[in-house]
Amino acid sequence: MRERVASRADLDPHLLAELAKDPDCAVRTRALLQPLPRTWAQRDVIDRVVGRTADEIGPLAVMFAEPDMDWYSACAVSADPLLRRVAATSPGLPDDLVNRLANDSDPHVRHLLACNHPLTPPGTVLDAFITTARQRPYLLTLPQLPRTGLQALLDHEDPEVRALAAADTALDQPPIRLLADPESGVRRAAAGNPLLPPDLVSTLLEDPEVAEGAAANPNLPAERLHELLDLSGLTRATAE
Repeated sequence: MRERVASRADLDPHLLAELAKDPDCAVRTRALLQPLPRTWAQRDVIDRVVGRTADEIGPLAVMFAEPDMDWYSACAVSADPLLRRVAATSPGLPDDLVNRLANDSDPHVRHLLACNHPLTPPGTVLDAFITTARQRPYLLTLPQLPRTGLQALLDHEDPEVRALAAADTALDQPPIRLLADPESGVRRAAAGNPLLPPDLVSTLLEDPEVAEGAAANPNLPAERLHELLDLSGLTRATAE
């Protein structure tokens, strides 16, 4: 109850000062997070972040009145990592503060920035993809997520990360060994890589577990594509 009271935007300064000395850490944190004057909009934004990880929060939809950018900017340079996390949820932060938060010592700050700001550097977005598993479906939609230069991730312990690397079109070698990966998602991603030889891609179409990936491979010969269309019931004239 004291923690909820400490989060209010209309507290008397004397009561807020008392709560800032509360024996409970959570109460003190809420009282110290944002000194008066503070607004309900600021309180609502803080509530969305406190006590939750970047993996749990992800991209935030603007549903309520938002604080002004000056307040977010002040949060971005705060010594308190919780307020920097709050700042990282704002998609309107200026470039200099985006670069500052992209190099923040708190990983939750960096990962919230990746989920919420369109100018987040690619390396920060990739780090968020590797670390925040629940946000990967969203992060995969972002143009900043690197799709090449992922050679070092081919042996990553997480199969979703290996799958991302398996689709890298700039690998040193075709990802043939990943066609035998224990995870089907990795095998499908490798089957879709255009670095694979065309004859191998054609052969992979016969394997139900990787056929979907192989059928999407841009290196598939035109004749084989026409055969697939015929099997699906589409005539060549219709397809053309």
